[in-house]
Amino acid sequence: MSDARWIEVLDDADWAVTHFARAVEIDRVGGFEGDGLEAYKARMALLQAMQSGYTSLEGSLERILEILGEEKPVGAAYHADLVRRVSRDLPGERPALLDPELARAVDETRRFRHVARKNYNNFRVEEAGRALAAAALIRDRLPAALRRFRAVMEP
Repeated sequence: MSDARWIEVLDDADWAVTHFARAVEIDRVGGFEGDGLEAYKARMALLQAMQSGYTSLEGSLERILEILGEEKPVGAAYHADLVRRVSRDLPGERPALLDPELARAVDETRRFRHVARKNYNNFRVEEAGRALAAAALIRDRLPAALRRFRAVMEP
């Protein structure tokens, strides 16, 4: 029988994909230049979508660790350690959830969330390209990665 907690895992992951997809769309639409209200709204929408995407993704990863009975990382490097943890194969216990390319993308959006939370007053959209490319990769690849992982863990 399947663990019902996967419902929340998949909900969080779906929200992550939605937020990252919207961030990519917001970037494509543009309108970031200038000091007017519309430019401000566009910049803030991009920051919020990226931050919400990563936060939802992190929630999904935390729930997976809970299902597996693995303790969450602790300490100042918690967020980076979480990404590394789920990217690591534990022989005899579980495969890596994130392959190296997907792990790099998740880590890039984690770093961007720090910009959104701590440096938003100095945010420059033109410097967000790597994070937006990472968001697009997560949007495209996370659902299949979760399906593969779950199929192995709950055959």
